[in-house]
Amino acid sequence: MTYSVQEYRLLNPVREEVARIAKSEVVDRRDLFLCHAWGDREGAALDFYNLLTGLDVKVWFSEKDVPLGTPLMRQIDKGLRASRAGIVLVTPELLKSLDAEGVADRELSALLQTGRVIPIAHGTTFEQLRDVSPLLASHSGLTTSEYDSLNTVAAKIADTVLLD
Repeated sequence: MTYSVQEYRLLNPVREEVARIAKSEVVDRRDLFLCHAWGDREGAALDFYNLLTGLDVKVWFSEKDVPLGTPLMRQIDKGLRASRAGIVLVTPELLKSLDAEGVADRELSALLQTGRVIPIAHGTTFEQLRDVSPLLASHSGLTTSEYDSLNTVAAKIADTVLLD
């Protein structure tokens, strides 16, 4: 896998932190927490989840990890705690959700405090994100517009978080 200098600067500190956290004794540890908009749960977020899990990345994804009848926010809290890093799938739907201060907004607030968050712009730009969330936009991230699809982004993320 090859990286630009900017990608290395973005991903290497996350990889170092993931390696540090991997030494902890948390049961059911996940490599990533996938923050996404509700409207993307059966589209882009599910596609990204499938790509990542196909690369053997253990992903916490609300559509797969929140049992029916359980409190959503408590399950999200547990998922955040059990994940070594977080990715935020920034789509037009997510921008709307952040503006409306929905669930994704709360997930994002928690992820931003960790310093282990990678924004992925998909179908939007970091300039558009900056208008909604300057804090998230200040984190360097990856954008699918530089590649043909989410495939290359998923491969770079997998290479970053898988320590074997």
